[in-house]
Amino acid sequence: MSSESSPPGKRQLFPEEWVYLTRYFVGNNYRYRENIIIPRNLGPVAIKTHEEKMVESFIESCPFKVMMSCVAGYGLGAVIGLFSSSIGPQSVTNVETQTAKQVFHEMKTTTLSYAKNFALIGAVFSGVECTIETIRGKSDWKNGTYAGGVTGGIIGLRAGLKAGAVGALGFAAFSTAIDYYMHSRF
Repeated sequence: MSSESSPPGKRQLFPEEWVYLTRYFVGNNYRYRENIIIPRNLGPVAIKTHEEKMVESFIESCPFKVMMSCVAGYGLGAVIGLFSSSIGPQSVTNVETQTAKQVFHEMKTTTLSYAKNFALIGAVFSGVECTIETIRGKSDWKNGTYAGGVTGGIIGLRAGLKAGAVGALGFAAFSTAIDYYMHSRF
């Protein structure tokens, strides 16, 4: 187009000028930084090092979560098993004939039984929840509900189909309630 066809006081831009303006306003495809730039008015800027990112990705990985849930479940189960064995009906009967060795053996058996069961439940729940979260690509309350349903169903299926369905519903409801309580508290 010629300069006669453009309105008076306005100049037409050349293609090189359009490219310059486009790059100026839109930017180019070159990536200047690996991290997101956070404005300083939101707090101090802390750029993570490569080692910190590696440790963070290891801690957020599914195998680590499963392992930690198993260990925490084992510890919690041991505490609950120790408490329940101290008030259990087996230690109350035949007080005259029971020796200290028998009492401690019974406490050990009950404690280890509870610890193994809680470790297994923790590992299965954590593994299923992490898998569901990875597949869905979201981190919300539904992951815990679905994982509770699957875990309760797996545990209940050992006693039959009806027990599996009841276990799935019960564990899903319990997981949802705990998740709601933990998120509404903070």
